[in-house]
Amino acid sequence: MNLDIILFGDLTLLDLIIIILIFLIAMIIAKAISLYLRRTLKEKVRKEHLKGIIKIIYAVIFLIAFISILPILGVDATGIAVAAGFLGLVIGLASQSVIGNLIAGIFLVVERPLKVGDQVNVEGTFGYVEDVRIMSTTIRTYDGIFVRIPNEKVFTTNIANLVTHAARRLEYDVGIRYSDDADKAVETIKKIIDDYPLTLKNPDPYIFVDNLGNSSVNIKVRFWIPSPEWYQVKRALLWKIKKTLEENGIRVPFPQREVWFNSELETRAIKGTKTSK
Repeated sequence: MNLDIILFGDLTLLDLIIIILIFLIAMIIAKAISLYLRRTLKEKVRKEHLKGIIKIIYAVIFLIAFISILPILGVDATGIAVAAGFLGLVIGLASQSVIGNLIAGIFLVVERPLKVGDQVNVEGTFGYVEDVRIMSTTIRTYDGIFVRIPNEKVFTTNIANLVTHAARRLEYDVGIRYSDDADKAVETIKKIIDDYPLTLKNPDPYIFVDNLGNSSVNIKVRFWIPSPEWYQVKRALLWKIKKTLEENGIRVPFPQREVWFNSELETRAIKGTKTSK
């Protein structure tokens, strides 16, 4: 077979075969990448988001294939490449944040530092993750406000995921009077924690006298609970500790001050009182 047969202009049969092969290879590469992404991201990304990512990949691959066949067609690709580069630069500068959010969204989807339903702190925004899209992440704060955060900001800031780890530590500072029995208070608090159904036995609770304050003996209480139950236990158990300590004659003291007068001031005060009488 003569592959040098002219088909159109300067286009030969060999050129046509090469063009077809380039597009076939581009199709195979695009299909392979799309299949890989469908398998690895189908549980991590919404269906419509995954379709969008695959469309972008197809467009980029076929654009590269199209540019590569231009010399075969006798088209000078230098001017086109310069124009495309300039256009890409302009578009890139104009849509820098959009592209940044898109890339960050893909990384968030793959890395998964947070997912829908998690309780998180993203740069001071506390709440539940409602949605993780390609361009932005939506968080519902504890008071019911929906906050949309661009993914570029989410990806480049510190993310505190409050429920990823199965257990989370809870800590109280409990003050008792100096006249109360601190050993008894420690044992009472330990029994409350041991008997509470949602507290964990491992790691062990850690309860000790932490410091001697101006008005109270301060007891540090540290123990672990399942992360999803943290807030519920925080509210319930502190009140239970207070009530149980009071039932055992141990009370949280009011702030106190002792005021000392020197003898001269005290004498003047007494004399002033007698004179007024």
